[in-house]
Amino acid sequence: MRWSWSHLVLGVLLGIACGTMLTLLLEAKWGALKSPGPQLHLKSKSSLYPPIPLLPLASNALDVPMERLSEELLTPAMAVVKYPYSYPFLINHPEKCQGDTAPFLLMLVMTQPQASEAREAIQTTWGDEGIVPGVTIRHLFVLGLFPSYLHRRLQYLLEEEDAENQDLLQVGFLDTQSNLTLKTLMGLEWMARHCQTAQYVLKMDGDVFLNPSFLVHQVLRPKGPPHPSFITGYIYKNRMPMRKPHYKWYMPREVFPGTIYPPYCSGADYVMSGCLAMKILAVAQEIKAIYLEDVFVGLCLQHLRVKITPSPIDIFHFFGREYERCDFNQLTIVHPIKPVDLLWIWMDFQKANTTCPSS
Repeated sequence: MRWSWSHLVLGVLLGIACGTMLTLLLEAKWGALKSPGPQLHLKSKSSLYPPIPLLPLASNALDVPMERLSEELLTPAMAVVKYPYSYPFLINHPEKCQGDTAPFLLMLVMTQPQASEAREAIQTTWGDEGIVPGVTIRHLFVLGLFPSYLHRRLQYLLEEEDAENQDLLQVGFLDTQSNLTLKTLMGLEWMARHCQTAQYVLKMDGDVFLNPSFLVHQVLRPKGPPHPSFITGYIYKNRMPMRKPHYKWYMPREVFPGTIYPPYCSGADYVMSGCLAMKILAVAQEIKAIYLEDVFVGLCLQHLRVKITPSPIDIFHFFGREYERCDFNQLTIVHPIKPVDLLWIWMDFQKANTTCPSS
């Protein structure tokens, strides 16, 4: 994979601009937060980026909101996510992006702590970091904490799994549906601290079929110029908030008084430039974080005045699809897919390169 000097210079300049912008915005926000103790500063492994200020660990960082388990209905208070906040990284791999070649794509895969079967299926299929020749890909599974009654029995198994695979990123908050926004933001915080040179970031759920080669070559195009404000996925437009408390995606009027959500990508899978990811993380410090993660990212994009890039029709498929080899060969993802189905689908899908028409 060859890059022209103009592309290389443009990429470096964009990286410097994004890193500097993120630092200035986060310093302004975090400097205003009152927390005990001095601020910490982590040095970036790249000399292109200034140090990133981090909040000190709060004494109650692991006091997770257990009431979320017993509430029958989402309350307005629960719909607002506590962020920014110094949730600790409990299992961490800051070395993940180190090496001579900056990652072209960082995959942040959202899974529950107990979803070891899904992680194993991904690791043996599309999660293989060497799956696209000539392109550097890294992946991390982002997860929170077990409920307290499971924690002691299962946390040890989780740490054993990570010792073998070195690909878990566990953050100190309860892993619940209403904390998906925290999962995404903390994944982006990890990127800002340890993987700033990643050109693109893929945020996705763990129950999908992904076609990495199609994503890289047909959507992201490694030989093209960098795109600093790029994001694409399955786009929702003109969606109205659900106001009845019994609905799964209930949105209290006190939390979002508007009548229409801004355009946003389905949270099952979207990909964005590393520069835009850092802009979203920065603006997330300034606006009220809500529990609907994909909607919240849409609100950040609205604040940034960034428009979602439309993707070719139907390549992000989110409503289930019967497997057909050459059909899947022209898709980026299919959602949902069970781990057991992913395994047999992937075995057959390996024949696509030799049996399906080239795109």
